[in-house]
Amino acid sequence: MRRRRQHVAGLAALALAGCAGNGEGLDAGGRPVGEGGADGPLVATFESIQAHVFTPLCTGCHAGATAPQGLRLDATSSYDLLVGIASNEAPGVQRVQPGDPDRSYLVQKLQGSAAVGARMPLGGPYLDQATIDVIRQWITDGAARTASAGSVATQSFALAQASPANGDTLPTAPRQLLVSFTRDLDTTRLDASSVHLAQVVEPDASTTRPLGVSMHAVVANPRALVVTPRSALAPGRYVLQIDAHALADLDGRPLGVNAGAGTPSGVRIVFDVEGAQ
Repeated sequence: MRRRRQHVAGLAALALAGCAGNGEGLDAGGRPVGEGGADGPLVATFESIQAHVFTPLCTGCHAGATAPQGLRLDATSSYDLLVGIASNEAPGVQRVQPGDPDRSYLVQKLQGSAAVGARMPLGGPYLDQATIDVIRQWITDGAARTASAGSVATQSFALAQASPANGDTLPTAPRQLLVSFTRDLDTTRLDASSVHLAQVVEPDASTTRPLGVSMHAVVANPRALVVTPRSALAPGRYVLQIDAHALADLDGRPLGVNAGAGTPSGVRIVFDVEGAQ
């Protein structure tokens, strides 16, 4: 079993259908059976694809700190880790490139046309073409994030998620770190000098060694930031810190402040790396 997991992790920068390829969650024709609380037929929206495909078929492997290649496909994480994000297997290709399904690594892996690795789900049975076509249509239409209950305008500007998450222990070093928020960022106010990554060299985290990073906003997803270490991370403990004054939403609201009340807060993520890339 351990050898099988290692094999899957090596191949699956974007593994779908639970990694194992045993057909669970698919009918005889390779169509999702609508598990995981999905209502109605599969349609070309992110929420429908999440409910019919990602949640029931992918999260057996792609969830939590040990998700292959850091790709979590649970409902909280998947959009931010797919849309506009470079593939780890093929860094020149986005996992989902809005408007262009043929250049989206998600579609390439599902169709078996990716230049690297195996078709997904690994070993089959594979998704039927009708299901793949729905995913292609969502991407063609711009790969929008479907609005959930509650208006974005009423949400506070807060951290939505980070990958790695605070407290994660990763089996291998990540190539990039992603931080996403509940509202769109004012990218004109981003301050790269306020983004810090350091390796902890003392057990109590009192002593750290600063590391060089670059940062960029995700054009296709204006709620997300990607932080890329300038050199590969060695095994150890790391702290990612983004100062509060470096972040504001489109209304000028600092991170952690709702409707002008409260004190701005930055981002602090502590994670451990067990092995090299």
